[in-house]
Amino acid sequence: MSILTNSVLISVLVMAVLCILRLNVFLSIIVAALVAGWLSNIPLDGTQIHDSYFQLFLKKTIATGDILINGMSGNLNIALSYILLGAIAVAISRTHLMTFLLSAIANIISNKKNMFIISIAIISCCSQNLIPIHIAFIPILIPPLLTLMNKLKIDRRAVACALTFGLQAPYVTLGVGFGLIFHTTIMNQLKENGLEVTLSDIASVMWIGGLSMVIGLFFAIFVLYRKDRIYNQTQEKSIGDASMGKAEYAVLFGIIVTFFIQLFTNSMPLGAFAGLMSMIIFGGIKWSEIDSVMEDGLKMMAFIAFVMLIAAGYGEVLRQSGEVNSLVDSIKVFAGNKITAAVLMLFVGLLITIGIGTSFGTIPIIAAIYVPLGLSIGFSVPAIILLIGIAGALGDAGSPASDSTLGPTSGLNMDKQHDHIRDTCIPTFLVYNIPLIIGGVIGAIIL
Repeated sequence: MSILTNSVLISVLVMAVLCILRLNVFLSIIVAALVAGWLSNIPLDGTQIHDSYFQLFLKKTIATGDILINGMSGNLNIALSYILLGAIAVAISRTHLMTFLLSAIANIISNKKNMFIISIAIISCCSQNLIPIHIAFIPILIPPLLTLMNKLKIDRRAVACALTFGLQAPYVTLGVGFGLIFHTTIMNQLKENGLEVTLSDIASVMWIGGLSMVIGLFFAIFVLYRKDRIYNQTQEKSIGDASMGKAEYAVLFGIIVTFFIQLFTNSMPLGAFAGLMSMIIFGGIKWSEIDSVMEDGLKMMAFIAFVMLIAAGYGEVLRQSGEVNSLVDSIKVFAGNKITAAVLMLFVGLLITIGIGTSFGTIPIIAAIYVPLGLSIGFSVPAIILLIGIAGALGDAGSPASDSTLGPTSGLNMDKQHDHIRDTCIPTFLVYNIPLIIGGVIGAIIL
């Protein structure tokens, strides 16, 4: 069978094209899954010898739908984590905790341009691991600091790179907070495709991805966007004074509980649940506001949670299509050697993630292809882990549909002087995806 007629390849290309055309990601994945089912010899009940084309089409549609739904269970743990973490983010945003922390550091970084940008990157990192609130901190942190950025003549493209670094590098590198979700996704999908690994195996190689992004961050700050950039000064907005009250201490305690429970149990849902209950018990979340906190948390995180669920189902459809092995054989011949194969694998990951806008949702899709392909080409298990991890991470920086770019733009464009594509997507694409590809290829060869 030609690689050009392979149902898995056609399905992935359909999904990517639909995403690029801005069809909703969720719908794009469903269409792609159906295409894979229609074009492949997916398992069907009963005899099909005398079926008409319409009957066969109908049976394949039903079978594909069943596989898709059943396969979604592979990411239930991760989806639950997102929902609970969304509620924690909302609880934090309703107190003065972030304002208090910002007030404490404002005087330290107020007159040092590079230190300011690096501090933004560090604070952003904390939102993924130490205080897992994802992008919820950006509308709290960035708008009050725009006046200060203008005075320091900071190029906001550097700040966008700093924010995106903090939103992505920690989960790529560290198995804590959202990093635990990402690493668990990789581990589970490797196991689903016959490769037994542990979380420590994943953490032992993903530092290469983190180091690649650090290099990109420094290049953005000290080389690419080091020059002054003038913006129109708008009405000055103060961060404001804040004090720690009962609610702030209760929320802070809940954050600590979340961190340590998930660290010791390796369960993000359990950690998030324990943190939420601590906030409720000690007054960080008022009893009368529990429903609204949960509803707002759902609004914040539900979409990406469901994208990950449907992506897991899509990965199962690809596995049961029966054409992954033929695609692997075709790519193996086309790749020729490990370097070409590594570049090709990373490029496919970049294409998918750019389209769907989520690293987490990309992993179940590519794992079904990359595990047998990597083993057949002769990559070691650590090399396969690295290639899948980096292939998933590629494109999160630079994708117009990614939280890692939408979040920074939402804060930096508060005064309408920051363009999403030119000032966030293109800069972050350049400074992170190129080092990640280089680091991924070198790491895969030497591991």
